Amino acid sequence: MRGVIRKWGNSAAIRLPSSMLKTLRVGVDDLMEMRVERGNLVLQPVRAQEYTLTQLVGGIKPANTHAEVDFGSM
Repeated sequence: MRGVIRKWGNSAAIRLPSSMLKTLRVGVDDLMEMRVERGNLVLQPVRAQEYTLTQLVGGIKPANTHAEVDFGSM
């Protein structure tokens, strides 16, 4: 598949067909990693990392734990 680089404001852009977006499971405003590898442009979707409860709880340390907060009687 081919595309054409077009001017978009002060930048350049390439349009991606909706079928390609669907295949990649990405959409408008999704974050993409862009890099050059051996003279080629590589676009890769940035997927949100999923954490387990054990990983999240393991990150709780005395240095990042706040003091108790009293909101008064209920």
